[in-house]
Amino acid sequence: MFTIKAIDHIVIRARNLDRLIEFYRDVLGCTVEKRVDAIGLVHLRAGRSLIDLVSVEGKLGRMGGTPPGSEGLNLDHFCLRIEPFNIEELRHHLKEHGIDAGELHTNFGAEGNGPSIYIKDPEGNVIELKGPSFSLG
Repeated sequence: MFTIKAIDHIVIRARNLDRLIEFYRDVLGCTVEKRVDAIGLVHLRAGRSLIDLVSVEGKLGRMGGTPPGSEGLNLDHFCLRIEPFNIEELRHHLKEHGIDAGELHTNFGAEGNGPSIYIKDPEGNVIELKGPSFSLG
């Protein structure tokens, strides 16, 4: 048997790959780790995990069928655990990038209950930004 240690990566199909790279790099602080342009794939470093972006125009992206649109997205949301979680600084940073941070929530996650907010990337994918568990101090 085996045990799951963490989420290794997620894959998001992109209608506009460059725009999503800019969002995840400039707004969320990810870095481009590797590109495989032959198949339209970009690996972005997100802490210990990766966020992979796949162009719907590339070889790999075409295998996924119709591009995401108003009728449906690729996923409901994914959550990025962030530190520090200073809501005022976070709201200010997001506002500088034209992003509304929405309401502050308390949500359960891998570490327990903690603060979180939800934002959307340029293609409508929902991202939960989550702070530390209240029980962790």
